[in-house]
Amino acid sequence: MNSFVLSPKQWIEKTNAIGIVSKSGRYGGTFAHKDIAFEFASWISIEFKLYFIKEFQRLKDDENDRLKLEWNLQRTLAKVNYHIHTDAIKENLIPVELTKQQISFVYAGEADLLNVALFGATALEWRNANPEKEGNIRDYAAIEQLVVLSNMESINAVLIRQGLSQSDRLVQLNKIAITQMTSLINNRQLKKLK
Repeated sequence: MNSFVLSPKQWIEKTNAIGIVSKSGRYGGTFAHKDIAFEFASWISIEFKLYFIKEFQRLKDDENDRLKLEWNLQRTLAKVNYHIHTDAIKENLIPVELTKQQISFVYAGEADLLNVALFGATALEWRNANPEKEGNIRDYAAIEQLVVLSNMESINAVLIRQGLSQSDRLVQLNKIAITQMTSLINNRQLKKLK
């Protein structure tokens, strides 16, 4: 019970406690490791314990919100760059006579070109391999992959405008993905952000 009284010095002597020090005199006092101090404070005051738990939860929520924001920012950047990519497809790969369904196949084919170059699988292949997951392959991408994907969309738009065939673009984009992923994974600054 928290009504039981034992001085810090008595506690240290009777339990051979470590992580807690008690000194008397002018600069004396009781000093404890933060975990011990939190436990004692929680034991003495239920209000403190409740405050401590709520504050910890708030800090964890803030941390999670920052991580979500960082991921969402990269995902949004990838979506914006995708518009650059689709404009290049529209201007250079889609003949005027195609139906809307045929046009969607061209867009899907170009999206899969990027998926294969970066992830090694088409959207359908990923979906078949991951039936329990909702969304698509890009929703489960790491931040590094989203950065590379964003870069690849811009590069593919340039390659399309240069008139390169899809197979030639795939080879180049795969090499770019490998180079950029290697660089990002080995980047110490990026590791600090995580």
